[in-house]
Amino acid sequence: MTAAPLVSVLLPVYNAGPYLAAALGSILRQDYDRLEIIAIDDGSTDNSLEILERYREADSRISIISRENRGLVATLNEGLAVARGELVARMDADDVAYPWRLSRQVALFERRPELGFCGAGVDMLIRGRIGRGKPDPVFQFGRIPILAMFFTIFMHPTVVYNRKVVNDGVLHYDQTYRHAEDFDLFRRLAGRYPAAMMPENLVVYRVHQASVTSRHVKEMRRTHLRIVAENLEREGLAQATRDLRDIGDAVSHDTVTRAANFIVALEEEICSLPAAIRPSFEAGALNLFYFLYQLVADEKQPPLTHELLTRTAKWNVIRRREQYALRPGAWAPWLSLASLSASRQADAMAYFFKSAPAAAVLAPYQAG
Repeated sequence: MTAAPLVSVLLPVYNAGPYLAAALGSILRQDYDRLEIIAIDDGSTDNSLEILERYREADSRISIISRENRGLVATLNEGLAVARGELVARMDADDVAYPWRLSRQVALFERRPELGFCGAGVDMLIRGRIGRGKPDPVFQFGRIPILAMFFTIFMHPTVVYNRKVVNDGVLHYDQTYRHAEDFDLFRRLAGRYPAAMMPENLVVYRVHQASVTSRHVKEMRRTHLRIVAENLEREGLAQATRDLRDIGDAVSHDTVTRAANFIVALEEEICSLPAAIRPSFEAGALNLFYFLYQLVADEKQPPLTHELLTRTAKWNVIRRREQYALRPGAWAPWLSLASLSASRQADAMAYFFKSAPAAAVLAPYQAG
């Protein structure tokens, strides 16, 4: 009988004191117990190291590396270098894993040993309430190697890597793509190894202002666009990718106009692709549009969002409520801003009624 694979859980930690105990506890209470937790304290200045040491005293499966701050990319690569498991699972210090997370993912690799890596769905934890995440229908028809050219296919803390098929020369994070290092790694892996998106929500993803994503959103977006541009150049689908990259540096009428024209030209190129792969590229291009739409919308300049939607002819792919709010954006931006503010309030109210208190959701899994 084959022994159950060892799972190395890679847990980078930086000033995660308010959330770390919940994250650690959720891993230690997994219904799959053949695991090691590699916790790397990346120069925290709060009580994170004290929490890690307290948990290590109670459970020998935890090992701690503590040193000066080197950043997330260096921390992830350091963890990969010391991981002993046949499978390596990512976990963030501010998220919570459901008890069955690792057993479900191990079972997937046992059924499909050829997989290089997999991801899973998440539930969202916002302002103390958990809302159920919905599976992205794009994975039902989209080819993962193609989708991985356009967006970060998996939520990083849900990913498990298979060390049997992913050699050390490929399984590493690249410092030159800082704050989008997962996007870069996933595109490289998806081009070489099979990958799978599990249709289950296995992690509770915490959204808060102190997260790495929230603190470095501008740099993340700039690097994201650079990666997409590189992929499109390699595929021969675009040449003047500066029109896509520049909007990541500054959102203006000029950069919005050029980015919109880029999307239109890209869609024309995709129309000439073979029918077997065209839907995946179309889905990727639409995701790229949504990325640009959010980037521009965050500037809170309705005339620019209006320009993007009009030039790309994408009014019909945004929510009707946003259409109504943005239609007057070119001549009455104040009206659009007021309408968008009301829309955000409505979204917050809808989330409240569709979600549940985090304590009530997680309580059954926190005993013992």
